[in-house]
Amino acid sequence: MRHQPPSSPYYFLGEKSAYPVSSPDVNVPREDRVTARSFGLPGEDELRALLVGTPPTAAAAPAASAPAKKDQWYYFTDLTRGNGKAETGKAPARQQDAHPAFDVNAVRRDFPILQERVNGKQLVWFDNAATTHKPQAVIDRLAYFYAHENSNIHRAAHELAARATDAYEGARNKVTRFIGASSPEEIILVRGATEAINLVAKTWGVQNVGAGDEIVVSNLEHHANIVPWQQLAAQVGAKLRVIPVDDSGQILLEEYRKLLNDKTKIVAVTQVSNALGTVTPIKEIVALAHSVGAKALVDGAQSVPHMRVNVQQLEADFFVFSGHKIFGPTGIGVVYGKRDILEHMQPWQGGGNMIADVTFERTIYQGPPNRFEAGTGNIADAVGLGAALDYVDRIGIDNIGKYEHDLLAYATQGLLTIPGIRLIGTAADKASVASFVLKGYTTEEVGKALNREGIAVRTGHHCAQPILRRFGVETTVRPSLAFYNTCEEVDRMISVVYRLATAGR
Repeated sequence: MRHQPPSSPYYFLGEKSAYPVSSPDVNVPREDRVTARSFGLPGEDELRALLVGTPPTAAAAPAASAPAKKDQWYYFTDLTRGNGKAETGKAPARQQDAHPAFDVNAVRRDFPILQERVNGKQLVWFDNAATTHKPQAVIDRLAYFYAHENSNIHRAAHELAARATDAYEGARNKVTRFIGASSPEEIILVRGATEAINLVAKTWGVQNVGAGDEIVVSNLEHHANIVPWQQLAAQVGAKLRVIPVDDSGQILLEEYRKLLNDKTKIVAVTQVSNALGTVTPIKEIVALAHSVGAKALVDGAQSVPHMRVNVQQLEADFFVFSGHKIFGPTGIGVVYGKRDILEHMQPWQGGGNMIADVTFERTIYQGPPNRFEAGTGNIADAVGLGAALDYVDRIGIDNIGKYEHDLLAYATQGLLTIPGIRLIGTAADKASVASFVLKGYTTEEVGKALNREGIAVRTGHHCAQPILRRFGVETTVRPSLAFYNTCEEVDRMISVVYRLATAGR
């Protein structure tokens, strides 16, 4: 069913379902911010102080709220390959630059939870690789759905069903555009990246992988991209093979090439490591898989919040991600699959919404993506995911990536000033993760010390035990950054860890 809505005053961009309401009491704020002013990065003196090893308390960043001066020059760092040194270069922060100016303080005002206080201190959220916070635009969109559109989808003639259907399918369209898919029919909405990988393993995998075949993953993988393939291998008699990494945490492409052969049926590799932050050479990985006739699945859970993704350019056969990693709700995720592959895959669940016709003798399934969405989906959170993607588009994914790159460089250099710090994962190309261990302390002790100061980091194995064991550790402290974090917050974290390191035990 399709319903053409009237024009709407609301800011839920690109949706057919943005309906005006009759009640004058409903007040939905308008969001039309596009960019803002300053990266809030350290100046030359502060950065040079860090590079020569001055303790972080003496090399504090400038106030994050300081306004940018006209034609101001910022100093950015590019980490070299794991040696802890950096080179300094200049880049003009001009309004006409290809990367428009970015105001982290304006962004922070969009996230109400960042004003929360923990142990009497303002919250610092450095646990973004686990989950990200939600802008007010997403919170408003969820409330609006439940207040004005709530209905099951696709199977009714009434008005709210039309609104809900249009909102849900509108979200699918937004995902299609955001990751560069060729059609909404290639987008399956699921609960998250874990369910997404399980869907592929238990549908395409069961149909196409048999005894003696090989499945290739990397040493970097999250458990969600290991366990489903182990289960499939055990079920059909296949073999799981693992791509090793070097001492920086980057995939060894030459070793990967040696693993590939005519028995390889699928290669499943992350684009960004959740434990180390390593950005893998995923386009080359996909191309090499295709060179031996294998399919390629890309785990994009940690890449879509930080960098531009185009699945057609990657030529991925499958691409998966979770909404809650990209400022959307929990319980919603995405499987992208090439249409010709999805057409030949059998459904993995049976029930309503995925059938075209049922008799007691046979069932005819709908085409993709509906055949993979049995039962009532997570309608509201799909709509919330669409709002999150709208928000990221308004800020600009290139702005986000550039800001986070520089913030990670700043945090890394600050950590390297601390005695007894060991960084785990020092690849030249990294996204916003800075895993470390501190001599003389368990990771839990470091995490608790940070929590006492209102700073949230993840400690533990991060559901990625094999890669941590590759570096001889069972757990790390994992601060992970997002575009709403600041240099001032980084300084707060470094100050706490520095104090621990120099306290003596």
